Amino acid sequence: MIVGVDEAGRGPLAGPVVAAAVILCPDGIPGLDDSKKLSAKRRAELEAQIKAHCCWGIGEASVEEIDRINILQATMLAMTRAVEALGVEPTEVLVDGNRLPRWRYTARAIVGGDSLHPCISAASIIAKEHRDRFMVRMAQDFPGFGWERNMGYGTAQHLAALRQYGPTPLHRTSFAPVAQMQPV
Repeated sequence: MIVGVDEAGRGPLAGPVVAAAVILCPDGIPGLDDSKKLSAKRRAELEAQIKAHCCWGIGEASVEEIDRINILQATMLAMTRAVEALGVEPTEVLVDGNRLPRWRYTARAIVGGDSLHPCISAASIIAKEHRDRFMVRMAQDFPGFGWERNMGYGTAQHLAALRQYGPTPLHRTSFAPVAQMQPV
């Protein structure tokens, strides 16, 4: 049981960091790739297939956790929660990137793993789709920041809204662009 793990949302100024863990089904899912290389439509199609045929889990670390323990540690926490959400003991965990959580599992960090290993690609898709949906929902509660398009990243529109309205409860106050902003 090889598990692929990837995260979404390390760089944005707002929202949780989300990780997914996936054990691919025996027949695999054709067309998997790094979520950033796929169209939104194709990601949604693949997400549905992965969720229907594979074992998967989601883990999140909240904005409060990010601000308290830092984004790297929050990412490791989200990855741990994603693997634990599978409810099975993996043989090996393959993680996209160059860092691993402190796990009891055998694990490897693989730079560019979301393009190299289908199980990591699947995790990349699940994590991105989950987080993007959350940010689109939150854009309705906090209009003007453009989260339905920028997913919380520091675009010109987002930064302008941050200057105008100040931080929301979803903003990461430990991130310099948010910490430096004051409401007008």
